[in-house]
Amino acid sequence: MAAVYDGGMQHQHVHDLSSFHHSHDWQDAGAEGRSRALLAVTLLTLATMVAELLAGAWSGSLALLADGWHMGTHALALGGALLATRLAQRAHRNERYAFGGWKIEVLAAYTSGLLLLAVSAWLVVDGVSTLLNPHPIAYGEAMVVAVIGLLINLGSAWLLHRGASPGAQGHGHDGDNHDDHGHGHSHGHAHDHSPGHSHGHAHHHDHNFNAAYLHVLADAVTSVLAIAALGGGLLYSWRWLDPLVALLGAAVISRWAVGVLKVSAHALVDATASTELRTQVRQAIESDGDAKLADLHVWQVGPNAWSVVASVVADAPLQPAHYRHRLEHLQGVRHVTVEVHRCPGCESQ
Repeated sequence: MAAVYDGGMQHQHVHDLSSFHHSHDWQDAGAEGRSRALLAVTLLTLATMVAELLAGAWSGSLALLADGWHMGTHALALGGALLATRLAQRAHRNERYAFGGWKIEVLAAYTSGLLLLAVSAWLVVDGVSTLLNPHPIAYGEAMVVAVIGLLINLGSAWLLHRGASPGAQGHGHDGDNHDDHGHGHSHGHAHDHSPGHSHGHAHHHDHNFNAAYLHVLADAVTSVLAIAALGGGLLYSWRWLDPLVALLGAAVISRWAVGVLKVSAHALVDATASTELRTQVRQAIESDGDAKLADLHVWQVGPNAWSVVASVVADAPLQPAHYRHRLEHLQGVRHVTVEVHRCPGCESQ
């Protein structure tokens, strides 16, 4: 509640601000399902890592030990993704984060991209070294490890895919609730914190989850390639095939890593607004032929949420709420601030 003061005297009228309070939590309905999937896959990966390290130490198999530590790097990446998701959920309730904690997850995705690049670099170094200095390979043991790794990664990919599916969450679309807060004060600003019409698959914009998913797919691809290479070595004694396939896997993983880094970096520097969305915002606000946008900022603030700050100039300016309502049909536009000015040329006439 906010009281109005005038010359030290308090008026009886009190502003009720409760309906204007809002949350900056723009997670889509599937966020909790993705978090549970990440937890399950992280625990599965950790259990596999421990089992392979113990089995490798007991049997003396370097292949098992190497794959165990390799699984450890993926467990680190998946655990980091899970931690970022939980920290972001807490940040949504912290006023120090102006637009919630979504960028914590984006930062984790960027870090995962760097880890993927490191894995691909390790494969290149190991592959070139093996080509130059071939060494004996225990094909039978390595084949068992590769098959087990493939099965585990396929199971992990299924868990993540199931967790990302909107139908698995038991929630409706978050666009079904509209908090239409408008106010007619003369200062010329209006804020819209309505969820908008978000009926798309928002998890496609969850960079953190997608990066974790790529870690699992990268491991699955390396397992498939390893099985093919080990099969060639076991049947035809093609020792050169194993390092060559490692180099091929490094190329595939590095391409995925660059994609993750590119998308997450754009989000980190607020360069995620598409030209199409900016054009739609401009056309909607200027649809009456009078209003013109003097300034427009559009940037991403959630997995499927964009913020808009617009400065409108018009000969016959309307209330800010009118311009805000013109954007309600735009999918993903969730936080709108409109500033309205009368055209100086019109005022002089």
